[in-house]
Amino acid sequence: MLRRTMTVSILVLCAFSSASLFSQEKPAAPAGSGAQEFPVVLQHSVAAGKTPVGTKIEARLGVATLVNGVVIPANAVFSGEVIESSAKTKTEPSRLAIKVNSVQWKKGSTALTAYLTAWYYPTLNEAGQDLQYGPQQPANRTWNGQGQYPDPNSKVYRPFPGSDSDKGGSVPDTPSSVASNHRALMKDVESVRDNDGVVAIVCKRTNIKLDKLTTYVLANGDLLPAK
Repeated sequence: MLRRTMTVSILVLCAFSSASLFSQEKPAAPAGSGAQEFPVVLQHSVAAGKTPVGTKIEARLGVATLVNGVVIPANAVFSGEVIESSAKTKTEPSRLAIKVNSVQWKKGSTALTAYLTAWYYPTLNEAGQDLQYGPQQPANRTWNGQGQYPDPNSKVYRPFPGSDSDKGGSVPDTPSSVASNHRALMKDVESVRDNDGVVAIVCKRTNIKLDKLTTYVLANGDLLPAK
């Protein structure tokens, strides 16, 4: 009887040890690591407190992105609306929430849920004669919506047609505007999530204003800091 009891105890101990080792080998993924992000350019300027709730919003995708096995091409149009818009007061911060629920392109469409976040891609100035549309990338490369933005389609502003630089073949060393390869947080702005999962961006110092020339980030989850 004693031998049987000892055998059972050893088996239980071994099972417990194996489970512990297994859990150590496969730790849980950190919060936000599975979030899908979409760098987009808004088709409308938006200002917290001035743009009313219910305003329809469209934004164009900056780079082809893989979502659940489907490639959403660059320039696909995200559609959604402003669901919260309030100006800063003496006691309350400025708040803005934009929710998108679908994306459409020439050969397809899909439903999805994503919110505007506090992340964006800063505009940089590049000097020199290299007027490439971003860094060279393989033609078949598609972003998976996570990590560093590969930026294959960042547009550089070329000389105005008909200018002197357009006639002679030599290009002056003038700065040109390109989107950064790394996203950053908007100054003094943070993303907050309520109990219903709705994401809003909040600023305690000034009213939030979004323009049509900046690349902002939509996401369906919490984003980790960019590497």
